[in-house]
Amino acid sequence: MELRTLRYFVAVAEELHFGRAASRLHMSQPPLSRAIKQLETEVGALLFDRSPAGVALTAVGAVLLEEARALLDQAERVRVRVAGAAGAATLTVGILGDSADPDVTRLAAAYRRRHPRVEVRVRGTDLTDPTCGLRAGLVDVALTRAPFDGTGLTVRALRADPVGALLRADDPLARHGSLELADLAGRHWFRFPPGTDPAWQSYWSGGEPREGPVVRAVQECRQAVLWNGTVGMTLLDHEPGEGLTVVPLRDMPPSPVVAAWNARDTNPLIRSFVRIATTVYQD
Repeated sequence: MELRTLRYFVAVAEELHFGRAASRLHMSQPPLSRAIKQLETEVGALLFDRSPAGVALTAVGAVLLEEARALLDQAERVRVRVAGAAGAATLTVGILGDSADPDVTRLAAAYRRRHPRVEVRVRGTDLTDPTCGLRAGLVDVALTRAPFDGTGLTVRALRADPVGALLRADDPLARHGSLELADLAGRHWFRFPPGTDPAWQSYWSGGEPREGPVVRAVQECRQAVLWNGTVGMTLLDHEPGEGLTVVPLRDMPPSPVVAAWNARDTNPLIRSFVRIATTVYQD
């Protein structure tokens, strides 16, 4: 039973969808299906119930999933220890903005427990680069927010957070219980500099070209609103600061928290980071 095949199996078991699992593994669906059928032959039992309604684990599949995860975790620990012996046990993590997210604290503690000998270097970045220096090779993995151009990257969704309009507390719209983007038409918005990822810029501009001051950091966004009555979007649960308020936006999709890394990077420390992050953020 090869570790690669077990990774294929775990991906299908976690996604419960062959197409999504194939996309996650950066492979086409037919060879993935063949590998799972070969594994079922090797085990001597069906691992998945396949029906028009979808894919579900069988009782045998559930047992194998538990054992496969344990084996893959052990293999990961072996690779990390070998990397440490070779003097390569470091991981550089890019984090977007001023992260006061309690899940980041929990992730740091969980990763430290799993890999106490790994040196984690953190690189904070402003709002102009949602990949946190990943494309420039400045970080190994980014803990950031989508959407952005994912070409050549693997992006794993961890959580999604609702967003709202950031307004000055004395703004007439601040009295509303919720708003739609149309309510903010004609207002000046804070914007990111030219050259910022178009998908990222479009999301935080509500899908439309906007006029207004250029900002690079969260604090600059807040100051633009406070001093000039500019509007923009922020996370609904972020404390906006004195003189500001956040009003829910009914027609904006939530902001996804993601982990991203170079698709060809096989560093086991990255895989472990993503696995632990997925567990922490979905608890």
